[in-house]
Amino acid sequence: MVQHDRLQQTLMHLFMILLVLCCVLPFLLMVSASFTEEATLVRDGYRFIPKKFSLETYTYLFKSAKTIFRGYGMTILVTVLGTILNLTLTILFAYPLSRKDLPYRSVISFFLFFTMLFNGGLVPTYMMYSNVFHIKNTIWALIVPGLMMNAFYVIMMRSFFTASIPDALVEAARLDGASEWKVLLKVVLPLSKPMIVTLVLMVGLTYWNDWMNGLYYVNDQSLYTVQMILNNMINNIQFLSKNASLFGAEAANLSMPTVGIRMGIAVIAVLPVLVAYPFLQKYFVKGIVIGGVKG
Repeated sequence: MVQHDRLQQTLMHLFMILLVLCCVLPFLLMVSASFTEEATLVRDGYRFIPKKFSLETYTYLFKSAKTIFRGYGMTILVTVLGTILNLTLTILFAYPLSRKDLPYRSVISFFLFFTMLFNGGLVPTYMMYSNVFHIKNTIWALIVPGLMMNAFYVIMMRSFFTASIPDALVEAARLDGASEWKVLLKVVLPLSKPMIVTLVLMVGLTYWNDWMNGLYYVNDQSLYTVQMILNNMINNIQFLSKNASLFGAEAANLSMPTVGIRMGIAVIAVLPVLVAYPFLQKYFVKGIVIGGVKG
């Protein structure tokens, strides 16, 4: 029995090691490719150790450093503001649904779940946000559409409240004269820190990586996020590479890191997330598994 447990544990460790390698190795390959000379990268392909080290990718990127830093500022603003609003609405929706004495609780839950299965489609959504709410070319275009509240996050938070906050604790607070707001702020939320941090990370990553809303609703370059700027940069480089002959001999001979630039852009976009994630990891893991443990 002991040997069987050890074998099972060893197999699980090997599986987790393979899983980690599947996540880490592509990232290392991406970083290595961003530091590899363009001609070498095209000729020899990707390597974990650059065959010929070069900074041409980052030299090209830092020529647009001012634009990229402005995009970082807009991305940080959108991420922080959007995450706060998303988390606030999620908690205010999920907490009442977690209370069994809420009138029409099942009906409200049905409408919440219904939004996960059906939506109006892209064209009606675009027309509504552009012609009714008039958010086009405003910061709200990067925050509201499809991101400010998500039914899946509401269900996650509701399940956490139901499984992890004892009803007896809430009832005791009510007997002591606490209002619903006080119960939520003083009792429920302090006990929900793991799930709150988990949602902060998940929602924050969604806002950080989003570029579709900007593509649909934003034409003002002062509102471009870093994802939109980098995506435009890739498109411009691809256009110049394919049509260099149209712009004369000088442009045709211009050396641009068209392959390595994709890797460098990915590194720049993901770097802040890598810095922040270690500080949130323990809460993220706890928030994900706590419902299953208590269930």
